[in-house]
Amino acid sequence: MMKMMKVMKVKYIGETSFLELTHNKIYEVISVEKKWYRIIDDSGEDYLYPPELFEIIEQ
Repeated sequence: MMKMMKVMKVKYIGETSFLELTHNKIYEVISVEKKWYRIIDDSGEDYLYPPELFEIIEQ
């Protein structure tokens, strides 16, 4: 089940992965699903990522 919320901003703290996520880049969480973050990554597509890969910047 998808939970809608206001936009949350998070910073990726993992290693840069080409066309996925960039270290220290700030991303918007578009939803939280089963405690994972749905983020539009560097490829322009949205995927689910575990929250431990991010630091919350703004809720």
